[in-house]
Amino acid sequence: MVVFVVIIHSLIALGLIGAILLHSGKGTGLSSSMGGNVSSGTFGGTGVIEKNLDRFTIVLGVLFVFTTIILVVLV
Repeated sequence: MVVFVVIIHSLIALGLIGAILLHSGKGTGLSSSMGGNVSSGTFGGTGVIEKNLDRFTIVLGVLFVFTTIILVVLV
């Protein structure tokens, strides 16, 4: 059980690192180099891609916290 949670935790951690690196910081970043700089005309100034990346990062962060708590309880 612990090994399974550690594997899931590691995959979530790698995904979280990747998602954070994809965020653009004031016009720079990996997301702008991959075409994420194209705005779709929304009112907030950020495109649909950026909003979905934000949601994905938040979900990964919450999952990371949950797996951390599970590992603390199990070990």
